[in-house]
Amino acid sequence: MGNARSASQFFDDYAHDFDAIYGGRRGSVGRILDGIFRRSMRLRFEQTLIGCRPVAGKTVLDVGCGPGHYGVSLASEGAARVVMLDPAKGMIRIAENRAQIAGVRERCEFVHAMFEDYRPDEEFDFCILMGLMDYVADPYTCVRHAVEITRGAAFFSFPADGGLLAVYRRYRYRNRTPLYLYRRDQLRAILDETAADCFSIEQLARDFFVRVDAARVHSGSSRSVI
Repeated sequence: MGNARSASQFFDDYAHDFDAIYGGRRGSVGRILDGIFRRSMRLRFEQTLIGCRPVAGKTVLDVGCGPGHYGVSLASEGAARVVMLDPAKGMIRIAENRAQIAGVRERCEFVHAMFEDYRPDEEFDFCILMGLMDYVADPYTCVRHAVEITRGAAFFSFPADGGLLAVYRRYRYRNRTPLYLYRRDQLRAILDETAADCFSIEQLARDFFVRVDAARVHSGSSRSVI
């Protein structure tokens, strides 16, 4: 999962501006551009929460938790425990504050670490990796690791390649941090090798939304829904 440390430094510096995208607290030009990105972010957020329901009594790992919107929302819906992991200290601080304000701090754990270094002694009911794969150089290892520590379902977003938006993103990130975009055939090849055909792929605006049925992967069952 090389290059992630470069991304962690970028997002540590970018934490408050990134959180503002969710809240729409930016200037007029920023709001126009964010409107494009927020649609994808909103859709994958909604799909992930739906996929985790009913979450009451379940455990959740939110990898690359950012400002904590996913983890705090699921804790608020009754998740028994939510672990929010991020390599950027700035993001962890914002996520912890969000959990405190929402009144769910006692059911949340915050881990400042690289996902590749995280070795929990448990399996989670749900594992969420939203907005992370954009910056991961080795998607095979990352997906395998997520599936290994999930007993239910794992959810991923992969940024789609092609079109003007992809060109814009490459330009925007050229001097910031490495960025990885995917065609559907590339994504399918990764999942065929790492998720035993137990996955679904759905395009949501600029992203591919992926669900991996980790329970079926572990049991050796094979079911692909595209």
